[in-house]
Amino acid sequence: MRHVSIRAMAGLIWLTSAIVSGISGNFEMSVLYVILGGIFFYSAYTTWKKGRYGRGEK
Repeated sequence: MRHVSIRAMAGLIWLTSAIVSGISGNFEMSVLYVILGGIFFYSAYTTWKKGRYGRGEK
């Protein structure tokens, strides 16, 4: 579960960077940061899902 929490924190950091970048007016980098944050959150979700349901637990 450590990997899931680290990936979720990294996704949160990227999304925070996207908000700051959007406020400062750098919209191109803001879009990139949103994509990176989404990738990290998706990775954390799939790892969490695989770890929880991969052992036969439902």
